[in-house]
Amino acid sequence: MNRLVRRFRALPLRSRLALLVATAVAVAVAAAAVACWFVVRNVLVSSLDDALRSNRPSDSDVVDQIDVQGGRCLRTFPSNPDLYKQTIQVVFANNASCVIMGRQKIDIKESDLAVARQESAETYHNTRAANGVEYRVFTYPLQNAPLAVSVARPLDEVNDTLNNLVLVLSLVAGVGVLGAGAAGLWVARTGLRPVDELTAAVEHVARTEDLNLRLPADDDSDDEIARLSRSFNAMTSALASSRDLQQQLIADAGHELRTPLTSLRTNIELLARSEETGRAIPPDDRRALLASVKAQMTELASLIGDLQELSRPDAAQGGGKVQVVALHDVVDAALERARLRGPELTFEADLTPWFVRAEPAALERAIVNVLDNAVKFGPAGTVIEVGLKGGELTVRDHGPGIPADELPYVFDRFWRSPTARSLPGSGLGLSIVARTVRQAGGEVALGPADGGGTVARVRLPGAGTPPPVTP
Repeated sequence: MNRLVRRFRALPLRSRLALLVATAVAVAVAAAAVACWFVVRNVLVSSLDDALRSNRPSDSDVVDQIDVQGGRCLRTFPSNPDLYKQTIQVVFANNASCVIMGRQKIDIKESDLAVARQESAETYHNTRAANGVEYRVFTYPLQNAPLAVSVARPLDEVNDTLNNLVLVLSLVAGVGVLGAGAAGLWVARTGLRPVDELTAAVEHVARTEDLNLRLPADDDSDDEIARLSRSFNAMTSALASSRDLQQQLIADAGHELRTPLTSLRTNIELLARSEETGRAIPPDDRRALLASVKAQMTELASLIGDLQELSRPDAAQGGGKVQVVALHDVVDAALERARLRGPELTFEADLTPWFVRAEPAALERAIVNVLDNAVKFGPAGTVIEVGLKGGELTVRDHGPGIPADELPYVFDRFWRSPTARSLPGSGLGLSIVARTVRQAGGEVALGPADGGGTVARVRLPGAGTPPPVTP
């Protein structure tokens, strides 16, 4: 059995479908044929029983042919032509019998004797004659005499019809099964043609890595094939978009890395040439070169860190677990770092408690990036206004602001305003902010502030107040 199952599973899908259809039709046709055979048989036997009842002789004719006391037949009916090979037999209560019509004596059954003994009204049954032919027998009691009369006809007329019916049903069933198999194969091929196209498309993508391939799909249809085609197109589109973003990230990263690396290489070459030639660089110039090298290494390390942060999948961002975090404490800690980076600026903070569900380290990094952006563009001596109320964090600076045509691009990777090209940064800070806030289920936006400058708004859904920690 297991071997047959394995062989069946090894067949192509269309062959399995055709075989299943043919099998189902064969079972249905066989069941219908068997039911038809039994119905026809019952009808034919019932018709034969009616004929036996209607063709029975009269009681007076039977009495004239037998010696009731002696239990024997005196003579038989005239030998008229009998088209049905009918046999009429008298059954005595003492188990004796004699034929009054016909040439074949039929076997007596207990039910016949019961009728002869007046224990049963009448009976129908099948029995055999002395020559082995099967007969259908109708036995009924004779009035005013302890004997019964059995009227019998061969079952050949029923069996011949049933045999012909079996032949016809077998031919019809065979043709039906073959037709069902052919139809099943045609339906399987027609129905699986989209699957074949999908298979060919997948093999083409695997072989050529061509993600621009699309399958024709009916947007109005909701069947499985149409849904599968739309899912495949969506998958290839997402993969193509991901590959394009990856290539764009590599190109942008290469471009951004080239500038600090070139500057760093130039400064190191100047220091190395000074050592090789013995020509000392003036102390002030040497200190400036070393400061430049240090700043470029810091910028390079920051850029690499930002790239690593963006390269992580969303589930692994920050490397920690999502938990309930006090946003006001995170903002307060980020303000301490921002004050160190902008000592010439004044920070005004108005923070109300708010708890969110996020990864603590990633959230703090995002808030620091928002504050660093304000520090970068805030003129010396101005105020950075920070507020947290109802789950909305606002950071407002008094810098030059962002032109309206540049606002749609501020969260793109490596995008930097033309007016900020001379300022430090890689253009990845706000991208990290947007990613972290979206992961926490929030929203972030930058826009112009009333009276000049820029205001950043970060909205995060609340997570409720955590239970107090028992010392």
